[in-house]
Amino acid sequence: MKSILRLLVTAAIAFMLAQILPGVHVDDYGTALLFAFVLSLLNVFLKPFLIILTLPLTLLTFGLFLFVINTIIVLLAGEWVKGFDIDSFGWGLLFSLLLTFITSFLFREEDRQRKEQS
Repeated sequence: MKSILRLLVTAAIAFMLAQILPGVHVDDYGTALLFAFVLSLLNVFLKPFLIILTLPLTLLTFGLFLFVINTIIVLLAGEWVKGFDIDSFGWGLLFSLLLTFITSFLFREEDRQRKEQS
């Protein structure tokens, strides 16, 4: 149930950010929901591989290259979902940063409670 809620919230944030950022375009909320689903799959399966592959570069940049990896994941998800377009790498970076910070802020308390139960 929590996974579905996270997916719905992520889709809502992505939809709202697309309304605010002129370089990000989404057709409707259903498209944003599909984008959030594809993004979550890429974060689970592809992102760990990319992190391991680029570990030397990530260490050299003191972790800042992780922002580039997040942007690549977002751009790839945008390419796979019809009706969700990002104009450039810069818009993808800004969208990725905002999406990450907003979702982290919203789910901070839930993550804290999960850690206390462990």
